[in-house]
Amino acid sequence: MASRPPPARTSTVRTQKTKQLSSGARRVVAKRSGPGWGRWALGGWLLLALWLGVEFARMPDVSLLRTQNPRTTALMAQRADEALEAGRKPRARQAWVSLGAVAPHAVDAVLISEDARFYRHEGVDWTEVENAFEQSVREARLGRGASTLTQQLAKNLYLSTDRSLLRKGKELLLARQLETHLSKQRILALYLNVVEWGEGVYGIEAAAREHFGVSARALSVAQGAMLAGMLPAPRRWLPAQRPETLRTRAGVIVGRLEREGRISGAQAREAQAELSRFFGEPPAPGFVAEAGAGLSAGS
Repeated sequence: MASRPPPARTSTVRTQKTKQLSSGARRVVAKRSGPGWGRWALGGWLLLALWLGVEFARMPDVSLLRTQNPRTTALMAQRADEALEAGRKPRARQAWVSLGAVAPHAVDAVLISEDARFYRHEGVDWTEVENAFEQSVREARLGRGASTLTQQLAKNLYLSTDRSLLRKGKELLLARQLETHLSKQRILALYLNVVEWGEGVYGIEAAAREHFGVSARALSVAQGAMLAGMLPAPRRWLPAQRPETLRTRAGVIVGRLEREGRISGAQAREAQAELSRFFGEPPAPGFVAEAGAGLSAGS
């Protein structure tokens, strides 16, 4: 005997339940991933793209730096304003020199201290960024900075010392522009001539004369290491005040110069002896290790 179809009422009830379930599922999905999230994400990307476009259009013409030395920098202007606000007369001591007029070991000391992979990146050292992030996670605190020498130059020339994300974004754009339009040697020469080395002291020639009474060409290995060691805190780690942190950093830099073949063993021993005479007894080994960890990664 053939089976009979279910009553029409039962079929209608099941259809209604299926519709209810389907509409309920759609409501759940809408609640979880409604159009609001997608619109926010799309809006965020559009705003970022718009901001990047506007900032790119407003960027200075860095190609002029190929042949022109900047008469002043954003950092110099900021320091002058700070001095006036504090009731002091602004001071700016600077003397431009070529790379050839700087002791080679002093240039190497700056690179080892600030950007050991300078000749290997295109403005941003992602390896150093990763290392700095891993150190921060491992130590549960903000670790060393990861700005390249090019990024530092961009900030020095055109930006301020504030630490906002927008300023960092501008810094990255400017660093890329500098690397696109200028040679590595020109970027290095600009950096060495505008970087801050004490209150109102800008550039390595003025720094050498201010702190040691010699020209940049005549800097000893120890003196070059001390200038390089000052850079993370150039207005606090002054050689005249003999801070232990500066002595330690300079000693670590001398050791790195020797290991990487930039100076001989005899030069390294002579430099360490000069540091001992300048500062007194060497610091404790643990302090040396801590300071060494803060230097830029090896090349």
